[in-house]
Amino acid sequence: MPIKTQSDLPAKEILESENIFVIDENRALHQDIRPIQILILNLMPIKQDTEIQLLRALSNTPLQVDISFLHMSTHISKNTSASHLNKFYQIFEDIKDNKYDGLIITGAPVEQMPFEEVNYWDELVSVMDWAQRNVTSILHLCWGAQAGLYHYYGIQKHMLENKMFGIFEHKVQNRKIPLVRGFDDYFYAPHSRHTEVRKEDVEAVEDLIILAESDEAGLYLIMDRQGKNIFVMGHPEYDRITLKNEYFRDKNKGLDIILPRNYFPDNDDAKRPRLQWRAHANNLYSNWLDYYVYQITPYEL
Repeated sequence: MPIKTQSDLPAKEILESENIFVIDENRALHQDIRPIQILILNLMPIKQDTEIQLLRALSNTPLQVDISFLHMSTHISKNTSASHLNKFYQIFEDIKDNKYDGLIITGAPVEQMPFEEVNYWDELVSVMDWAQRNVTSILHLCWGAQAGLYHYYGIQKHMLENKMFGIFEHKVQNRKIPLVRGFDDYFYAPHSRHTEVRKEDVEAVEDLIILAESDEAGLYLIMDRQGKNIFVMGHPEYDRITLKNEYFRDKNKGLDIILPRNYFPDNDDAKRPRLQWRAHANNLYSNWLDYYVYQITPYEL
């Protein structure tokens, strides 16, 4: 079933070229089903790239998914035009009286800062608190996951000696949980971060369950026992060239950047990266929508 977007969202044309089923508002009005209402709080700097990645990931489901985008009013984006934000995004003040079936809080390139020093931290806290009352299930990604674990449970993030950067193997820890239904015992997922959340800190919280982790990359998938909050420490939504773009961006700036692990064939950055995590990512987002949103949320929001 389709993803529903505004008719002129730039991501729509790209997704359609990939044979992903996308419909606009007019066609959706003629379908006699209630779409699942998903709000995406996009904290990434190049918002159009993240829009495409998340819409692609959310499209592999029999549900009709109605997407709305949110950005922080207390932060001025340097990499996304004001016209794009004004046309396709809302701010918290616009949506605070609404209810949603699901919310995705993305990562953000602020992980090396203390949480309270991020200029939109207070606004983000307001969104997270609001979501506990007005959203069926919240999916937190990368820094968004670290922010959620810190705000809800007081779990600190810790600086890594070297950036966790590349594609890493993970093992499923609790196969009975529907979120990992259909996963292989081992699967791959991208990471791109300078900080980590430590396993012993999560295990000390009775309400949290570790669902997948990596010998190299550490914790990957955590959720509370109600499925209200799900924390993904990596970036399953990344496409084939996202890590490549990040690598060359920093390399061209003269920064001390390592080659992404397990990513370029023969560790040759001139070769096309292998795409080896897409099936897992699609499964993760589909399971979230099905088992933690659609089957839980009331018909009348």
